[in-house]
Amino acid sequence: MTVVASQDKESSRSDWESFWEAKQEVEDVYSNADRILRSLKRVTPLEGARVLEIGAGTGRDSFPLAEAGADVYQLDYSDNSLQILKRLAESRSLPTKVIGGDAFRLPFRDGTFDVVFHQGLLEHFRKPFADLLLKEHIRVLKKGGLLLVDVPQRYHLYTVAKHILIVADKWFAGWERSFSLRELQDDLASLGLTIIASYGDWMYPSFFYRVVREIGKKAGISLPLHPRLIPGLTRLRGRIRSRLLDTRLPLYTGISIGVIARK
Repeated sequence: MTVVASQDKESSRSDWESFWEAKQEVEDVYSNADRILRSLKRVTPLEGARVLEIGAGTGRDSFPLAEAGADVYQLDYSDNSLQILKRLAESRSLPTKVIGGDAFRLPFRDGTFDVVFHQGLLEHFRKPFADLLLKEHIRVLKKGGLLLVDVPQRYHLYTVAKHILIVADKWFAGWERSFSLRELQDDLASLGLTIIASYGDWMYPSFFYRVVREIGKKAGISLPLHPRLIPGLTRLRGRIRSRLLDTRLPLYTGISIGVIARK
């Protein structure tokens, strides 16, 4: 995703180069629990589908789609991210196409993809740049293709902590916003898309544990990526969480929300 750094767009390439340079050990990067895969499988077959992830990062969301049989393209503008993607694709023997490019000027023809998605991208841009971004992503979708947009959910403790860090100029990405479900749906519908599905997801492990782990890092204390809990309790929590994910509760209490819309 080669985005020209500017105060207008509120996105700095140097922020992301630094971020991905520090995340070369991808085993230390939290996964999204395959929520993109789960959500797309509910609404469309993935076998043979041509899929583009924009702002792919480590490919944590698009590699599972490739494993499910999709023809996956991974685009990012960070050189450090592209190195990670190429290394992981080779080590996993997955034929993904890793591309350096501009999210505002995608190097693809109109109507190229069955699915376009991004997670952790739209929130870094103010309007009208966010709309320009979405319009370009819609351009490369086939008629009837799907756009999935996954963003931070506004009403969460994470949002409060994030904005405190932004004010203190300590946030890793420089600037970021959050969305309500209605706001995200309205933004996509205003561009002529038809909303077909929405989902929410909670942070696991918890926000509190992740904060404690990061504080521990700075103090030279290494905590495991996931807390070591009683196995039976962990399984019980997992079952409860899975059942609640199918309700509307995470749409308004989770850390992330996603909307899938058809062109």
